[in-house]
Amino acid sequence: MADPDASLRVSDAERDVTLKQLQEHAAVGRLTLDELEERASKALAAKTRGDLAALTSDLPSSAPAPAFAAASGDRKPVRWMIAVLGGGHRRGRFRAVGSINAVGILGGDEIDLREAEIEGGELTLNLYSLLGGANVYVPDSVEVELGGFSVLGGNEVRGNQRSPRQGAPVIRIRGFALLGGANIYRLPPDARGVSLREARRLAKHAERRELR
Repeated sequence: MADPDASLRVSDAERDVTLKQLQEHAAVGRLTLDELEERASKALAAKTRGDLAALTSDLPSSAPAPAFAAASGDRKPVRWMIAVLGGGHRRGRFRAVGSINAVGILGGDEIDLREAEIEGGELTLNLYSLLGGANVYVPDSVEVELGGFSVLGGNEVRGNQRSPRQGAPVIRIRGFALLGGANIYRLPPDARGVSLREARRLAKHAERRELR
């Protein structure tokens, strides 16, 4: 039988409760960064209780259990990426806890965080480049903090410059480069699931559209 409450309109407070639940599940690895942001955007646009319920129907209703946390800890988080005379790639689903150090010497790294499980909702990327650089890919609804310095190079944020979603995960990027730098691509929703090349194209398109 259909739930009689499913068609009832929702309040901002109910949307906030669902957002909090989604963030808690993402913090323990049940949702990737892209999955969290996709569901969060739907939660903010939800009209009925049924809309909200659909966003958490495949997630446990209770708080994360300690047994799950232990199982998640069996998969080692990514801590280092090193590229020498070539390129390194990190994409797909992986654990990211606390910080990642990426070193590029006469090469660079492609760091795609869309499918990353960012535990705790915060991640710091320390990017060290010599005659090279790194490309970092994140949804454009997360908060990006860019710092560091470069000599004969630069660090740049590309893509839509809209304000991050309130309460969204925070990605702190510290770029240190000599004759190189880092590009951070803030990807629009239609970049979900596409190749890195297409993701870059969509980010640049979103940036140009924002400037008009």
